[in-house]
Amino acid sequence: MKIVIIAERLAVETRVAVSPFTIKKYIGLGFDVVIEKSAGLKADFTDELYQAAGASIESNLKKLLVDADILLSVQRPTAEILKILPKTALVIAMLDPYAGVKQLAELKNSGHTSFAMELMPRISRAQSMDVLSSQSNLAGYKAVLEAAGEFGRAFPMMMTAAGTIAPARVFIMGVGVAGLQAIATARRLGAIVTATDVRMATKEQVESLGAEFVMVEPDADENSETKGGYAKEMSADYKKRQAELVAKHIQKQDIVITTALIPGRPAPELISKAMVESMKPGSVIVDLATSRGGNCPLSKVDEVVSHNGVKLIGYANLAGRLAQDASNLYARNLMTFVSFLLNEDKNAIDVKWDDEIVTGILVTKNGEFVHDLFADEAKMVVKTAKATGKKGADDE
Repeated sequence: MKIVIIAERLAVETRVAVSPFTIKKYIGLGFDVVIEKSAGLKADFTDELYQAAGASIESNLKKLLVDADILLSVQRPTAEILKILPKTALVIAMLDPYAGVKQLAELKNSGHTSFAMELMPRISRAQSMDVLSSQSNLAGYKAVLEAAGEFGRAFPMMMTAAGTIAPARVFIMGVGVAGLQAIATARRLGAIVTATDVRMATKEQVESLGAEFVMVEPDADENSETKGGYAKEMSADYKKRQAELVAKHIQKQDIVITTALIPGRPAPELISKAMVESMKPGSVIVDLATSRGGNCPLSKVDEVVSHNGVKLIGYANLAGRLAQDASNLYARNLMTFVSFLLNEDKNAIDVKWDDEIVTGILVTKNGEFVHDLFADEAKMVVKTAKATGKKGADDE
């Protein structure tokens, strides 16, 4: 059995899909591990480190991919790679499945069986495979450090002979994995922390970390959480009441970190232009949702911008700014999933096609979209193509 790991093609992607630790594990399971030359350099994993762990290094793409059984990557493989990769090889990566059928057409049309790690079900036996949790944890931590780097003052209260420095006030909007880690990190640095979320269930978690919970009570019949444990988009009335509360609260804050993402939808606007302009000069906003349009209309992807003296940080890949730790955790997520795909004797690939973990993240198979996420959109594309006589996703 052969596992191949490619170098990421996106310039902003610093992570890699394998670590020296997981290489040893794969070899112990009977895999040959072949890695594209320099694939791990941005994460400080040299080719020599990989070779010492037992992997082979290959610079020729065709030689790398020939006879591959599994391809591992961080981002969705390019058309060039899919064209060379054997049709029988499994593709396992963060495929950005919510991009839609047009963006994933190349993957579907390649005929490969592919798994999107972002769709991992939130069940207990899949926790060690949950890439969103592992990467969001680091993103929440790094968000606070990025804010501290741009903030012109200290975080903790300091009493000196020259006077007292007041502690920074940090407001976390969205209390998922990233938000909770941001709360914990800001508290460790000595800030006064408040947090908000549409899910009342997060109140206890926020307070257990020493922060204050700020929230508008939802209506009794308004469910704020999906079956998978993610926040839902709330009603217009709730959004209005929450915005009014936030507008008053945010004026007193030094740092605001927004983490709100709704799977499959543009990021909700949490901070308006008027709210930004109500903040004190020198304040900092970290927007973790810029990859989906941002929680603030003034944020810009992968840029730090200033508006009326308020700095807005819009790095889309905050976990990637801790490249080695992010790669280590992601590589372990992948290794656990690959091990799950093996038979009982751990000596051959034996995909359990009816298992909820597999059905939950299986995106393409036999040249078709097989995940429920794409069912309606794929039908609409085909219907529109037939009606207009234009090429649809199947023909591109």
